[in-house]
Amino acid sequence: MLDDMAVIDRYHLPQGEIVQLLNVIGPQLMHATRRNFALSLDVQLLAALRYYATGSFLQVFFVFMFFSLSIVKQKSFGDVDLRILVIGSSGPSQFLLTNFILGREVFSEEVYSIASSQKNVGELVGRQISIVNGPNLYDKNLSKSKMRKELRRSMCLSTPGPHAILITFDLEKISPNDIKTPKLVKGKFGENVLNYTMILLVYDGHLRGRALNDKVMRTDWHLRELVEQCNCRYHVFSKNWRNRSGSRELLHKIERMLQTMGGHHYINRSYKRAEESVRNQERKLRKKKQSETERRCQELEEQFRGDELRWQMDAYNARVGAEIRAEAELQNNWLRTSLAVGMGLGFVAGATMGMIIGSVEGPAGMAVGGAVGGFVGGASGAAAQLAIEHLDDRVGSRTANFNTAFINRFYRAPPV
Repeated sequence: MLDDMAVIDRYHLPQGEIVQLLNVIGPQLMHATRRNFALSLDVQLLAALRYYATGSFLQVFFVFMFFSLSIVKQKSFGDVDLRILVIGSSGPSQFLLTNFILGREVFSEEVYSIASSQKNVGELVGRQISIVNGPNLYDKNLSKSKMRKELRRSMCLSTPGPHAILITFDLEKISPNDIKTPKLVKGKFGENVLNYTMILLVYDGHLRGRALNDKVMRTDWHLRELVEQCNCRYHVFSKNWRNRSGSRELLHKIERMLQTMGGHHYINRSYKRAEESVRNQERKLRKKKQSETERRCQELEEQFRGDELRWQMDAYNARVGAEIRAEAELQNNWLRTSLAVGMGLGFVAGATMGMIIGSVEGPAGMAVGGAVGGFVGGASGAAAQLAIEHLDDRVGSRTANFNTAFINRFYRAPPV
């Protein structure tokens, strides 16, 4: 085993950053192979880092032969805090699920939707977890722009990416519209998101065991079609959060799903941008709080000595770090600027066109035309900006034809 300093000396990176780097680029390193002795992801990464640190292929060969990421004391998968994104279509099911997972009443039984995304933390069978809830996807009380904003906020709250996305329904109230929900989630969160998705069904009826499974997978075609979109991954839970009978089984299902994905959390271009923006905001906040932090550390040094001082310093730094992270997730440039840029560019383009058309009627016509054109153009610009981001998540950024070149020129937001 290598300690922290030895890891830095060997790979020029601390072990925590190596683990984080593997989480970020690991999915890009995975590829199909028929070889019996294909290199694992951790060995590929360590070999590359060792080569960049030494410039020696001999040292790289040494990594191949003797080292794996276990040497840098990577946390086992069971020790990693789970980030869970819960999505509801309509009704209280997603809030009942959050209560069930956390084992406490976070949301009352009367809550059928929320206006703003939020995160709660707790434990599931001893496993540290954070759960992010957002408005129901079919909430008619929220405007489309508000819904888009809250979906982006839920992404920021679950950065650098969720380990599991749980879509919730009432088992006895599945509608034909609900069957479209996984496809809707795929359109909003990216092409591969359903690989990390499971269907959660709230149910307190009399069916149990095989009879309940037969209802889901055989007799009720609505349910079968729904769960088949997520590779038949589903779990049934009780409306009564005090009934913990299925909590351990749910955790095992989530872990098995993640194991099939190499233990990596979900990530796409939007999540990468969100995480980068959150980290930039964290740096700004740390700089802003630097004098306060230094003053508090000096006070601790005056009050404590030895192990007690280290414990107090670690606790203080952890608390400050958590507060900064929470604030950065809720307030960052990626969350604030993207739709604003689309609306701004659309407003300018629309107002200009409106003024040109309105000039036929004279100065008054220009003013009215500019105002109306700006309003319509702003809405179109915001929609175009959102469409661009979804397209990026599906096929990547290209400027090979007139349409994409035009959109890039007039509507694409600058990189955050």
